[in-house]
Amino acid sequence: MIIRIFARHSLLLLGAFSPLAAQSRPAARLSAQMQDSTTAPLRLDRNEAITEALAHNPTLAVAREQIAQARARVTEGYALPEPSVSAAVLGANGIARPHSSNETDLGIGITIPFPNKIILRGQAAKGDLGNFDELYIQQRQLIASQTAQAYDSLLVALRHREDLLVTKSLAEDFVKKTEARFNAGTAAKLDIIKGQVDVAQSENDLIANERGIANARAGLNRLLGRVLGASIEPADTLGVPVVPTDFDRLEKLAMLLRPELRGLQRQRESAKANERLAQQYFLPDITLGLSRNNIYGEDPTYTTSIGIDLPIFFWQHQRGEVAEAKHRELELTESYRDVIAQVGQDLRNSYATASTALRQVQFLDERLVPSAEEQYRIASSSYGLGGSSALEVIDAQRTLLNAKNQYTTALGALNDAVADLERATGAPLDSTPDEKSHE
Repeated sequence: MIIRIFARHSLLLLGAFSPLAAQSRPAARLSAQMQDSTTAPLRLDRNEAITEALAHNPTLAVAREQIAQARARVTEGYALPEPSVSAAVLGANGIARPHSSNETDLGIGITIPFPNKIILRGQAAKGDLGNFDELYIQQRQLIASQTAQAYDSLLVALRHREDLLVTKSLAEDFVKKTEARFNAGTAAKLDIIKGQVDVAQSENDLIANERGIANARAGLNRLLGRVLGASIEPADTLGVPVVPTDFDRLEKLAMLLRPELRGLQRQRESAKANERLAQQYFLPDITLGLSRNNIYGEDPTYTTSIGIDLPIFFWQHQRGEVAEAKHRELELTESYRDVIAQVGQDLRNSYATASTALRQVQFLDERLVPSAEEQYRIASSSYGLGGSSALEVIDAQRTLLNAKNQYTTALGALNDAVADLERATGAPLDSTPDEKSHE
C-alpha cells in the first residue's frame, strides 16, 4: 500500500495555544495512553498508524517547539529598540543626603537604527524560520516512513507465525501418517522419531517468533508515542505495492519537493539578507536624547543631544562581518550543489532497491513457492502410498517453509522499499511535478 500521508505545510498555529495548556496536554495524553493500553488493544491500519505517529511522536513535538522558537526570533528581528530613562542628582553633600543637591536632571534617550537594517534583520530571521519549517516537514516524512516500516515488520512477524503454524500442522500430520505405516509394518521407528523432531523444531521456531512479534510491537508503539508494552494489532495485510516505472517523473518531484533542498534555499535567502545587512555598516544608527535640567533657584533648562557612529576603521568591517557573511553565502551555495547530488543518489538507490524487491517478490510468487508446494505435494502423496522416504518428505517440508519465509520477508522488504522511495521522492508516488509545483 502506498503511503499518502505527507506533511505539505508547516505548523502555523502553535502560538494560538496557551503555555499552560501546552504543558499540561503531553502529561494528560501520556496518562490516558497508559490507562487505555492496559484495557483494550489498539487495532489500526497502516495509514491510521502513520496518522497517530504524526500526531503523537515526541520527535515531532521537539521540532514544533523549535519552529516556535524560530518564529519568536522573527519578532525579535523586527523589534524596535526600547527607550531609556535616566535621572541624575548633582551637588549633594553626601551619597546618603540627596536633598542637599542643587541640581536634578531627568532625561530620555533612544537609539534609532537605520530603517533598512530592521527589515534585513527580520528577513534573515524569516529565512531561518523557513528552514525550520522544511526540517519539520522532513522529520514528518521520516517518521511516516519509519512507522510504515515498523508496521510492516509487525505484519512480517505475524505472517511468519502463520507459516510456522502451517508447517507444524504438516509435521504433525506426517507423524500421524508415519505412525499408521509403522503399525502396518511399512515404516521404521526411526521415521517416527524424525517426524517428532520436526514437530519439536517447529515449536521452537514458534517460540523464537514470539520475540520477533514483541519487538515489532514495541518498535511500532514507540513511534506512535505509546507505552512500549501496549497491545496493538494491525488491520492490514502484506500486499504487493506498485513501483512506478517512470523514474524521470520521480526525479523531478524530488528536486522540487525534497525538504533538504527547500530548507537550504531558505538558508541562502537568510544568508543573503545577512550579507546585505553587514554591507550597511556605514549607515549610522542615530542616538537621540532629551533631558530637563533643574538648577534650584533658576528656571529649568533643556538639553537636546544627538549622536551617530562613525565607521572610520572600515577595513575591519570589510574583513570581518562582511567577509564572514559573503563566505557563509558561498558555503550554502556549494552545500546546495552537494545536496542536489545527495538527493539524486538517495532517490536512485531507493528506486533500485524497490525495483529489485518487486522482481524478487514476483519471482518467488510465480516460481519458487509454487515449485516448493508441488514438490511437497508429490513427496507427501508418494509417502502415503509407500513410495518416498521420510527424509524426502521432511526435506520437501523444510524447502516449502524456507520458500514461504523468503516470500514473506521479500514482501516486507518490498513494502519498506516503497515507503522509503516515497520518502526519497518527497511526495506520493502517483503525484505529478505540475501538480506539486503550484502548492
